[in-house]
Amino acid sequence: SSSKMFGGYNKRYKHFSPTLGCSMTFHIYFPPSSSSSQKKFPVLYWLSGLTCTDENFIVKSGAQRLAFADGIALIAPDTSPRGLNVEGESESWDFGVGAGFYLNATQEKWKNWQMYDYVVQELPKLLTENFPQLDTS
Repeated sequence: SSSKMFGGYNKRYKHFSPTLGCSMTFHIYFPPSSSSSQKKFPVLYWLSGLTCTDENFIVKSGAQRLAFADGIALIAPDTSPRGLNVEGESESWDFGVGAGFYLNATQEKWKNWQMYDYVVQELPKLLTENFPQLDTS
């Protein structure tokens, strides 16, 4: 999906994550740029907290106004794997789906909760390979 905001665009993407074993979504706010500009946008990652999704920050914060002013791209990944149907993943608001701890699970039952690896390794690589206008360094 895509929506215009503060001269740029909020775009939501979905991809299959080999790290997590499921589809994941993330948002990017692209500030405006001239078509002749070769400048890459520096990236700021926003990691939402408990009970959130990739949409909370993008929809509610208004941070795009500041990102527009400074020419920064905002990246907001989802907070956890979804749709894996692990027993107990939705029984508590502070554990499992939507928990947003961005750590790698150590117990076999939660083997797909490898959010540290996803955020630190997989997502930046995916952004670099697919969005040449972003400076993920």
